[in-house]
Amino acid sequence: MAVSRRRIDIDEGRAALAAWLAAGVPASGVPRAVTATAVRYTLEEVTARAPGNSVEVRVPPFGVTQCVEGPRHTRGTPPNVIECDAATWLEMVTGRLSWADAVASGKVSASGLRADLSELLPL
Repeated sequence: MAVSRRRIDIDEGRAALAAWLAAGVPASGVPRAVTATAVRYTLEEVTARAPGNSVEVRVPPFGVTQCVEGPRHTRGTPPNVIECDAATWLEMVTGRLSWADAVASGKVSASGLRADLSELLPL
């Protein structure tokens, strides 16, 4: 099993996530760089907790990761894709918004049989 390589320092990522949380809902006034770091850190954390390549998680414009064990995807559009905006992603990873509520409200686009992170969220 491959070990995921982190690009975001763990302490820096946790600090960015804490700053985003401290801003409240909605997290207005949080610098874009802080939001970007929080998103990238949490994407790396999901990959560390569920390594694999069967699900692609997209949080444009800040990041994308592949996670969850299963069939590896190599070309074209992956069969299992999850996509949402940064605020929705951070709300889910912090427990402010449940996976089920995010999907039901249309805040998350999830396609494919493995496109379900309910067992991994919140972090």
